[in-house]
Amino acid sequence: MHSMRIKDPGLVLGAYSGEKDGGACQLTGAGDAFDRLVSGRLRELLALSGPPLKKGKTRVFHGLHQDFPSVVVVGLGKKNAGVNDQENWNEDKENIRAAVAVGCRQIQELEIPRVEVDPCGDAQAAAEGAVLGLHEYNELKQKKKTVVTPQLHGSAGGEAWHRGVVYAEGQNLARYLMEAPANVLTPTKFAECIEQKLRSFGSTVKVHVRPESWIAAQEMGAFLSVAKGSAEPPIFLEIHYSGAANASDSPLVFVGKGVTFDSGGISLKPSSGMDAMRADMGGAATVCSAIVTAAALNLPLNIVGLAPLCENMPSGKANKPGDVVRAKNGKTIQVDNTDAEGRLLLADALCYAHDFNPRAIVDVATLTGAMDVALGSAATGVFTNSAWLWTHLYEASMVTGDRVWRMPLFEHYTKQVTDCALADLSNIGKYSRAGGACTAAAFLRAFVRAPHWAHLDMAGVMANKDEVPYLRKGMAGRPTRTLVELAARLAA
Repeated sequence: MHSMRIKDPGLVLGAYSGEKDGGACQLTGAGDAFDRLVSGRLRELLALSGPPLKKGKTRVFHGLHQDFPSVVVVGLGKKNAGVNDQENWNEDKENIRAAVAVGCRQIQELEIPRVEVDPCGDAQAAAEGAVLGLHEYNELKQKKKTVVTPQLHGSAGGEAWHRGVVYAEGQNLARYLMEAPANVLTPTKFAECIEQKLRSFGSTVKVHVRPESWIAAQEMGAFLSVAKGSAEPPIFLEIHYSGAANASDSPLVFVGKGVTFDSGGISLKPSSGMDAMRADMGGAATVCSAIVTAAALNLPLNIVGLAPLCENMPSGKANKPGDVVRAKNGKTIQVDNTDAEGRLLLADALCYAHDFNPRAIVDVATLTGAMDVALGSAATGVFTNSAWLWTHLYEASMVTGDRVWRMPLFEHYTKQVTDCALADLSNIGKYSRAGGACTAAAFLRAFVRAPHWAHLDMAGVMANKDEVPYLRKGMAGRPTRTLVELAARLAA
């Protein structure tokens, strides 16, 4: 056997579970073809090396073929499992993402810089698994893992593979932005990064980096009240993507909370775990990454992205509990807890969103700890006034596997934020802890007139420990792919 040549790629192949428990593995089309190429040795070794391959598990074989020194076979579970109505996702797609991710990581551990990936019957899902599964934030480390470049194995499914790569790179951009330390990714740096990512798209994209003077002129008093506590200047980032044939088509408006660090302000958070609050701009990261992705896919619709960016810090200039501020629409807000700051940014941004005659408004934010308590990391909570918009979001999430779950926008919660001593609204519900995600959504609703609006509280899906098998530990960049899929569906 020749020694490994540098240019030799690894190979990841899929295998389905046998029909009956304990039945032999069934290979994919690509797996079958490879097995024929090596005169049946792959099947033989699979049978010899242990029990039938379980879903998400791997076997590595070396020296089977001179072009592929290392072959990883990954378990795809049941063939044609389809949509699971209990789980609200497409099981085939999720199985492929998870299996391909673990296979590619095996190749990375072997320090092989290139891997060819079996499309497993769904090249887009395979590409997503590969690109998402290999991502890691190592910008600031000297010791880095081998960089592995995944490629499609075989000639079929090139377009779907490319789409999967673009979707996954979009989510990885959001992960990169969320993971970056708050001293590295300030509001100014965030805006610069997005501007740079959009530069290659020419005249279809316009970026406005609005300074503090503009924010003040817009009378965004709620946003400014949060920003003024920090020495770091705020930015209001405004992105216009014009993909529709008709420039005057009503846009989909994305709004993202962009608190680049959230200390809680004078209502200071406990120090344990506060470092994770570098990701409190996750809403801005996911919506801006979704727009970058929509532009890369050349989707035929218009999108406007709005991201109020600032830090929430305690200082002699910061909001104090009990202070009253005035939002862009004239409503007054009593700031009873300075750590309920996200809704202050979003209030002003939502008011501004109505200026664009929106087809729909979708705001995304790491808004409440209560959302994490309610659903954990299983799904993003969606509060919406529109059955039409909910259906599109829900169907999009079934395909991406980055799930959403509908939450209530009852008048019941509105009463709890409008019963306020000094102002029109309080920024926390009067029963403070009860239904915190719902009272936050009810607060936002006071700044929305549009008939199609959805608020996505992504606080529970901000980070991944080990729940999503194709994402490594760290900031998750969810629900970026679901936002992209929503845009793709509205474009169609």
